[in-house]
Order: sequence, then structure tokens, then C-alpha cells
Amino acid sequence: MTVSTQAQSGSAVEHAIYPSLAGRKVVITGGGTGIGAALVAAFAQQGARVFFLDIAVKESRELEASLKQLPTPPTFLQCNLLDLEALAAAFVLIEKLAGTVDVLINNAANDDRHQVGDVSPAYWDERMGVNLRHQFFCAQAVAPAMRAQGRGVILNFGSISWHLALRNLSLYMTAKAAIEGLTRGLARDLGGDGVRVNCIVPGAVRTPRQMALWHTPEEEAKILAAQCLAQRVETHDVAALALFLASDSAARCTGRDYYVDAGWYGA
Repeated sequence: MTVSTQAQSGSAVEHAIYPSLAGRKVVITGGGTGIGAALVAAFAQQGARVFFLDIAVKESRELEASLKQLPTPPTFLQCNLLDLEALAAAFVLIEKLAGTVDVLINNAANDDRHQVGDVSPAYWDERMGVNLRHQFFCAQAVAPAMRAQGRGVILNFGSISWHLALRNLSLYMTAKAAIEGLTRGLARDLGGDGVRVNCIVPGAVRTPRQMALWHTPEEEAKILAAQCLAQRVETHDVAALALFLASDSAARCTGRDYYVDAGWYGA
């Protein structure tokens, strides 16, 4: 069975239906825009009870309203992931409202460009906080209850960028490389209690932010030429992989990196 929805381009998108996701409690960070918004929609359409955390209030409220007709509409919680006390309080609230979190998707990130000479210690700390630190502490928050129930899924988001050594992204790539190591460690530490941990590695995903900030015809041609498939990765392509990895169909998948990058081998 499949469920159809609309891509940002307006074309129809088809996702497989995973019965095991119905009723599962799912938390998605950075769910208000871009890849995160596609994840929120995709999991909500599976019948999962979705909570998404973001600081983008306007966009998140609009997304929440656009999906309110679903049998189990998602819930937006405003949260700054740099504030670890607020983050911990958000997970306490979610557990109070819904019970044990079954699926955590650590999606939130920011790939602002920077020059090596411009990086200060404060900027370093802020970038690691935005792109890495919260992934560990979100996992720490959900792990005890997942372990107690003997089941759970954590999906961390990496990036193709550090595999390609892209320019002006040293701190972002440092954080994203570390996330693959974090995934291995969590998979080993939590696997004995039935918790699966994987890393999704997106390529050049066509999000509104990316298209507005970095896109030029020359950049588009360069990306397509470097990919095995001459087609841009869309947000729904990433969501499709996340649905599979979160479902019981991926019951023996853990501790690994899964790419959705159209075979991007060059910069």
C-alpha cells in the first residue's frame, strides 16, 4: 500500500505505508522547514503521533495548520535546541502527553558558510551546539524509556559535505563527521536493549533555503554533473528513507550510514 502527498514542486509523491509506524510516538527536531517539514508530514500521514521542535514559529505553525485534517495531526513545540534545560523540559512534556518516544529523528542543523580565519571560539561553540551537541542530548533524553520498553529508533542526520570536502564548511563538516561516530557509539551502547541507531546522509537536497541562498544555474549544473543520477534529491526522497529506517521493516538495520544523494561522488 502507498499514501500520496504533494511535493514542494506540486507533483505527486508516493510513500509506502508501514503499518508498524501507526501510533508510534515520533519526535523530529528542526521540523518546521525543509527536510524536517517533509519528515513531519510523512510520519503524520503514516498515523504516527508526531511532535516537532523548532525555533521557526511562523513556518512551524503554518505546517501544523496544513496537516490538521489528518487523523493524527502533528504537534509543534517551540524549542531552542541550544538551551539544554528547555530541551530536557520539552522531552518531559512529550512523555507526559504521549508516553515513551518510539522514534527520535535528529534532523536540526545549519550549514552557514564561513572562512577559516573568521572563526572565533564562541562561533565554534555555537556551531557545534547547533549541529552536533543537541543530537547527543536528545538521544540521552529518550534512551532510558526506549531501553525499558526494549524497542526504539534514533535517526541522526549527517551530511555528504564532509565526504566531498566542500569549501567554507569546515565547522559544519566537523560536526557532521562526528555524527557518524556518535551513531556508531549509540548503536553499540543501546543495541543490547533493542534500540536501533542509524545515520541518514543526504546529498544536495532541494530545499527552499538552499535554493534561495546557494543556488545558481552554474551550481545546479555542477551538482548534476557530479551525481550518478542527473536528478536533484528532493525532501520527500529523504523522508522515504527515514520512514523505512524507522519502521519494523528495518528491524536489523543499525549502526550504519544510509545515503540519499543520487550517487554524488564529486565536488
